[in-house]
Amino acid sequence: MRHKTADLDGPVHYVDFGGTGRPLLMVHGLGGSALNWMAVGPEIAKSYHAIALDLAGFGQTPLFRRLAAVGANAGLVHEFIQKVIGEPVVIMGNSMGGHIAVLEAAIHPSWVNAAVLVDPAIPGAHVTRPEPAMLGVMAGLTVPGLAEILLDRRARLLGPEGLVRETLSIVCADPSRVPADVVEAHIQLMLERDRLGRQNGRAFLQASRSIGLRMADPRFWTQVSRVRAPTLIIHGSLDRLIPLAAARELARRRPDWTLEILEGVGHVPMMETPDRFMNALNAWSTYRIAREPEVVGAQANGGSDSLDS
Repeated sequence: MRHKTADLDGPVHYVDFGGTGRPLLMVHGLGGSALNWMAVGPEIAKSYHAIALDLAGFGQTPLFRRLAAVGANAGLVHEFIQKVIGEPVVIMGNSMGGHIAVLEAAIHPSWVNAAVLVDPAIPGAHVTRPEPAMLGVMAGLTVPGLAEILLDRRARLLGPEGLVRETLSIVCADPSRVPADVVEAHIQLMLERDRLGRQNGRAFLQASRSIGLRMADPRFWTQVSRVRAPTLIIHGSLDRLIPLAAARELARRRPDWTLEILEGVGHVPMMETPDRFMNALNAWSTYRIAREPEVVGAQANGGSDSLDS
């Protein structure tokens, strides 16, 4: 796996897992990073040229005078596909990244061959009684100024490792199933981001407020109706952030899409149960068909190596 950086009106960090097939771009969710895909990226690279990027303000991509709102990062994703990858992609997005994948496929259909939505953030029946671990974060998002203070205080109280483990306890049905190297990579990234101080929370606040408004906006269904690409939905049955009912509603509105439910799994199945995630992906006929490589095709060649690992 190679860490690279592209210049798109500012640095954009991405991870190139390799592969010689058609490009598959992975987009993380709120508070996530390209490392969210490290347990499945090497397997995907056996069939595709597998790439995962850090959205603006997340992972190793700084805000750099940009916004972390959903619309702004959706624009960044499209620019990355155009200028770095240079050809249509299979786009795979988790949570907020799934929302962005729908927007890309709806607004720029000629750039998307297929889409995979992993526990996507969509309008629907959501959690009405948040768990105690979620309440502090949710309260902090509602009050400008206070939000930054509360997030900063929470980060100092828990520390980088505590933040990672608390987050995994929320997004996973069983955090112990996440591979140890994946957990350690996220702790190391959090240690690096800890030096940013309150800047660390600015992107999270922008993005969370933005996705919250979008998940309450029924106009999103118009974008869903415009998607022409074959689409797979993978959803954990025990997702506490985006309940299974939301995925079922999405599948009801688009009966031509495929819904795969992973029983006993939470919000990030590619991290929690990577083998089961890959089984669901490999069973999808469109994934098998679309992976045949082009004879001539641009690869992700717009970036420069910054770190190998």
